[in-house]
Amino acid sequence: MERVSSYFLVLALLLPIHYLMDYSSAKNDINTDRSSLLALKSQITLDPQNILTQNWSTEASVCSWIGVTCDSHYNRVTQLNISDMGLVGTLPPEIGNLSSLVSLDVNENSFHGPIPPSIFNLSFLEVLEVRNNSLSSSLPLDMCKHNLHRLRRLRISYNEMYGEIPSSLEKCSQLEYLSLVNNTFTGFVPTEIGNLTKLQELYLGVNKLTDTIPKEIGNLRNLQELWLHSNELSGSIPREVGNMTALVRLSLGNNSLSGTIPKEIGNLHNLQGLWLHSNELSGSIPREVGNMTALGILLLDNNRLSGQIPSTIGNLPLIELQLFSNKLIGELPSSICNLTSLQALVLSNNTLEGTIPQCFGNLSSLVIFNLNKNQFRGLIPSTFSKGCSLESINLNGNKLQGPLPKSLINCGSLRGLDVGNNRIQDEFPFWMDGLPWLRVLVLRSNKFDGNMSLLSQAKIPFPNLQVLDISHNRFVGSLPQRYFKNFRSMIEVNETNLSNDNAFLLYVEMRLTLKGLDQLLERLLSAFTAIDLSSNRFSGSIPNSIGNLKILKYLNLSHNNLIGNIPSSLGNMSELESLDLSVNKLDGEIPNELTRLTFLSTLNLSMNNLVGQIPQSTQFSTFENDSYVGNLGLCGVPMTRKCNKENGHRMQPKEDGEDDEYGFIDGFGWRSVVMGYGSGFIVGIGIGYIIIRNGRPRWLVEFFFGIGYNNKKKKRRSRATPTPTRRRT
Repeated sequence: MERVSSYFLVLALLLPIHYLMDYSSAKNDINTDRSSLLALKSQITLDPQNILTQNWSTEASVCSWIGVTCDSHYNRVTQLNISDMGLVGTLPPEIGNLSSLVSLDVNENSFHGPIPPSIFNLSFLEVLEVRNNSLSSSLPLDMCKHNLHRLRRLRISYNEMYGEIPSSLEKCSQLEYLSLVNNTFTGFVPTEIGNLTKLQELYLGVNKLTDTIPKEIGNLRNLQELWLHSNELSGSIPREVGNMTALVRLSLGNNSLSGTIPKEIGNLHNLQGLWLHSNELSGSIPREVGNMTALGILLLDNNRLSGQIPSTIGNLPLIELQLFSNKLIGELPSSICNLTSLQALVLSNNTLEGTIPQCFGNLSSLVIFNLNKNQFRGLIPSTFSKGCSLESINLNGNKLQGPLPKSLINCGSLRGLDVGNNRIQDEFPFWMDGLPWLRVLVLRSNKFDGNMSLLSQAKIPFPNLQVLDISHNRFVGSLPQRYFKNFRSMIEVNETNLSNDNAFLLYVEMRLTLKGLDQLLERLLSAFTAIDLSSNRFSGSIPNSIGNLKILKYLNLSHNNLIGNIPSSLGNMSELESLDLSVNKLDGEIPNELTRLTFLSTLNLSMNNLVGQIPQSTQFSTFENDSYVGNLGLCGVPMTRKCNKENGHRMQPKEDGEDDEYGFIDGFGWRSVVMGYGSGFIVGIGIGYIIIRNGRPRWLVEFFFGIGYNNKKKKRRSRATPTPTRRRT
């Protein structure tokens, strides 16, 4: 009994000591954590929200600091989340002393320098997120060999990391999420990644990875997201990809992949998005693509795919279909009319032919409709119904005929219409000038005709139009002055016309004549404005109202029948960069007001009837003789004809003993001509003597001297020379 009492007495005495030891150990551990976090705070050079500066105080418990979470039982720091605080600084090695840390999140800051190797020794770590900083270092090659066996989520994307992807990643066997996207990792995709069988999301895009995609990647049966886009990968797409039946999105675009698209890709019944664009893939589009019954996005553009579009494509619930810039041929399959949810159809730059199905006018969800640079013929669909959602229609460069369908008036959201380079025959579509959001109208190189000066019903026509190109048609009459007065987006900056235009801006592709060169415009900026009325049959004078277009950048009125003076109001067009009035019948002097156009880099006034002195300014001194050639009445720099200082016209008196005719025909003076005549006379006499002396060539002699001359010469020869025994060859 006494022994038992003694035992309990000793136990009672020891228990407080045990708790005191635990308490002391815990206190030491939390002090270590405090020191580690204070070391991190000391490396912060900018704390714009003053969160760490004010809150991480030594007077308060570390577990109460913002971003810090502690375990309630052991009183250790287990989570550190200081994401999206705008912090600038470096990560200190002491952060590796947070030995109980389970989650570290420093996303969306501006940390720079290396990731401390000590972080990869945190054996309890399950989440490591350092996304969108400026961290720069390589990953330890043995990063998963000794620790990190619990790591489930590794996110180092959008930094400046480099080096190879460690093959030891396979030892992080619990990984479910791995993102190294948007760094500068080199080397190849390790085959060992195929052993991470719990992986659900893998993002390695936008790096510098080379070589082939390992077939072992097909072992990732739980993978839902695979993004390897924008690298330097080559070789073929492994058919083992078809084993990854859980895939929802597969992005291999913007690499150098070659070979054919494996038919096994049709096994991916859960796939919703497939990006294979901008590679070197060849062969036909496999008909098995129609088995991917969940597919909403299919991008195969910018490859070398050939053959026809498979009819099975109509089985898919596609929202976006891009097949442009390939070598596809044949007619569109009728099943394409089944794509009732389609929003973007881009088939440009192929060799597709046949007629455009009328059903496209009935696809009420369609926003982008680009079939340019093909061989389509016949009529444009005329069935565009009310509620039409179209924003972009590009049919440029086909063989389409007939008129523009007036049902397009139902497409009230239309931003761009390009039907250039076809065979469309119609009058100007006045009925379109009420479309409130139209920004681009290209009718160039067709058979449009008629008078554009007719009145329309719209009070303010084309209120948001930025680009009007009707060049190379047959329009007659005077220039459309009414439009010059009301093109609001060319008169003043209007930022409101950019609202909700994201879809349209992604698919802009126009070929315009800018600064005298045929150029492809792949992006429409808010400040871009252009009018091209060239190569028509416009007559009359240029209206003063054209000067209202104060933010117009490109104006081309060349190759028409315009008369009268160049209006001085052009000097108000302060943003003008290119002005082409060539090949008209304009007369009078070049207005001095044009010298106010300080952004003008291209000027063409050639082949008119302009007179007087060319205005002198810093800007005009950059234009060469080509800008003025064909105007016999112009004088002054850069032309060789000099002007009378008193009246600005050509000088008549002689200068330094030389009369003004020295400079006629743009530099070919009388001395040059006399020299030409003299040398020509001597050479001509010599050649004439040879011809007369020898009578050759016969056709030339007979042309000038007649057949009789030749006969006389023959008679003289017969009298003077005996008949030869052999004809000379």
